[in-house]
Amino acid sequence: MLFAIAAVGAVGYVVIEGWSLSDALYMTLISMTTTGFQEVGRLSNAGRVLTALLIIAGLASLAHVGGRVLQIAVEHYLVRRGRMDKSIARLRDHVILCGYGRMGRHIAEDLAEAGVDFVVIEADPEMKESLDDHGYLYLIGNASNDDLLKEAGVERAKGLIAVVSSDAENVYTTLTAKAINRDITIVARAISDDSEPKLRTAGADRVIKPYELVGRRIAQLVIRPAMVEFVDTIARSRSGEITMEEITVTETSALVGIALKDTTIRSKLNVIVVAIRRGAEDLIYNPGPTIAFRPGDVLVAIGRETDLKELSSLCGAAAGGA
Repeated sequence: MLFAIAAVGAVGYVVIEGWSLSDALYMTLISMTTTGFQEVGRLSNAGRVLTALLIIAGLASLAHVGGRVLQIAVEHYLVRRGRMDKSIARLRDHVILCGYGRMGRHIAEDLAEAGVDFVVIEADPEMKESLDDHGYLYLIGNASNDDLLKEAGVERAKGLIAVVSSDAENVYTTLTAKAINRDITIVARAISDDSEPKLRTAGADRVIKPYELVGRRIAQLVIRPAMVEFVDTIARSRSGEITMEEITVTETSALVGIALKDTTIRSKLNVIVVAIRRGAEDLIYNPGPTIAFRPGDVLVAIGRETDLKELSSLCGAAAGGA
C-alpha cells in the first residue's frame, strides 16, 4: 500500500507539475509522512489536491502498518505468555525462586544446570529480557502476593528460595508461602543479623547470611584450598565423572531395612555413601556397615553420574533385593 501510494504520487507530480522523478518522489515522501519540509516548487491547484490526498493516504497507511505491527507484537507476547503459563501450571515438585537480582541469577544458573524445574518471580519488569534470553519460566510481580505464589504453583512446589531485595520482603514472602503450603522447604537470605530469627519464626527452614558465608569460604580457601576445590569439583561436575548427589530412600525402596554392608552400593555400583540425613536434626557422617536404611533417609553419595542414577533407581524401586 505504501509503495503504491508513493508510486502514484511521484507519477502525479511528474504529470501535473512537470517535475523530475527525483523531485516528484521527494515531494511525495515528505507529503506522505507529513514531515513539513519546504515544497520542491510552487504547486498548482491540481498539485495541491494531489498533495492533500497523499497526506491523507500516507497517514492512513502508516497508521494501518503501525497498528498491524503492534497487533503482531501483542499477539506474539500473549501466545508466548500463554505457553509459559501452561508450562508453569504443569510443574510438580519444582522450586520457586523469588528474586532475580545478582544472587538470584547465579541460583537460576545452578538450578538450570542441575536440571531442576523452577519458576522465577521477579518484581522488576526490566528483567524480562534477561529471563526470556535464558528461557526461564517467570512471573512478574511481588513475590509475597498470595495469588502470584499460587500462580507459580506454591501448593505443588517442593522448595522456595527467597532472595528478594530486602529482609522485610523475604520475611513476608516466607510467611505467605508457609501459610499456603506448610510442607514446602524454604531457604531465605538474611541481609542483617537481626532478620535471621524473624525469618525462622516466619517458617524458613534454612537461613543464609551471604556475608558470613562468603567470609567463611574465603577463610577456607586460604586454610584448606585443596579440600574446597575437591568439594566444588564433585558438587558441580556435570561431565559424567565423579560427582556428588543426594538421594532419598522411598518407602517402596528395596533398600529399606537392609544394612549398608548387605547392599551392592559399594561393591557393584562403586558409590560411597558419605552421610545419611535422618530426620531434621540427625545427620550420620560416614555411616557404618551395620546401619540399616529407613524410609525418608537422604543419602549423600559420591560416584560417577551413571552409577548414582542406578542408586537413585534402587532407592525408589519396588522391593526385590538389594
